[in-house]
Amino acid sequence: MHRMKPGDLERPRSKLVRGSPEALTEAELLAVLFQRGPLPNQAISLSRRLLARFGGLRKLLNANQQELAATYGVGDARLAMLAAMREIAHRYFEETLPVGEAIRSPADTETFLLARLRDRPHEVFCCLYLDNRHRVILFEELFRGTIDGTSVYPREVVKRALAVNAAAIILAHNHYFACR
Repeated sequence: MHRMKPGDLERPRSKLVRGSPEALTEAELLAVLFQRGPLPNQAISLSRRLLARFGGLRKLLNANQQELAATYGVGDARLAMLAAMREIAHRYFEETLPVGEAIRSPADTETFLLARLRDRPHEVFCCLYLDNRHRVILFEELFRGTIDGTSVYPREVVKRALAVNAAAIILAHNHYFACR
């Protein structure tokens, strides 16, 4: 059984153990991962500063390493932790539509594509190749462009679909997902 200590109400890890993750703020969740620093409450203070500086969790996880490293309290360990958090989130959403699984609804496709394409810093055109039962064969980024455009070659799309023996294709462009 967990024994309460003075100051536990300010300790995110204690709140997490006693309650649910939904009850914690984004700063508190980050502080749980950051654990602690040389000063009391440094992890929660750092978390709040990072979220404020970058404008939220999504922007924080998409910030470049130089910007993050310029923040007091962010060293190699925390840089690695933030990069791992982003990758875990991507993999979590990728599991919602694994290879071999059938697409059951447009929502399945949107969730998967949103996780894959949302925060790309450049334009991309992707294909989701399906078999005759709408099971995923492959997801592939076919064309990559600049910050504001990409060229798409239909012949290459068809050629690749034939090469993977796809019966259906879902075409995706990240511009739609960047706004969501």
